[in-house]
Amino acid sequence: MDSRFPEKLFYRIGDVAEITGIKPHVLRYWETEFNGLHPRKNRAGQRIYERRDLELIIEIKTLLYDQRYTISGARKLLARQNKQPVKKVVPRRVKGDLSDALKQCREDLRGLLTLLQKESPEMIEARVEKRSSR
Repeated sequence: MDSRFPEKLFYRIGDVAEITGIKPHVLRYWETEFNGLHPRKNRAGQRIYERRDLELIIEIKTLLYDQRYTISGARKLLARQNKQPVKKVVPRRVKGDLSDALKQCREDLRGLLTLLQKESPEMIEARVEKRSSR
């Protein structure tokens, strides 16, 4: 990676746009088109890019603008370079799995009910008040 990029853990979309010369709306569009480009979002909903995201954006930019690939062609090339077959994991349902899970859940709930019934209403109310005062 270029040494002209600031050494940061995270970059905001404005930082990435400034570094790469790509407008933010294009970056947001690329997120929908390229599987490997998924920046996280912080609590405020802002996109937070990591260094690997920045490297991928530079690679996509090179493919699209310099080498004149189409978006689908660049997507295929990147998939071939990664050589990671996309596997769809489908959970197998075995007859009885769900009923066993429900039985276990029912047993756990009955255990909780037993514990709650052993406590006096005053103890439960005191615990609820203590939690709500936090």
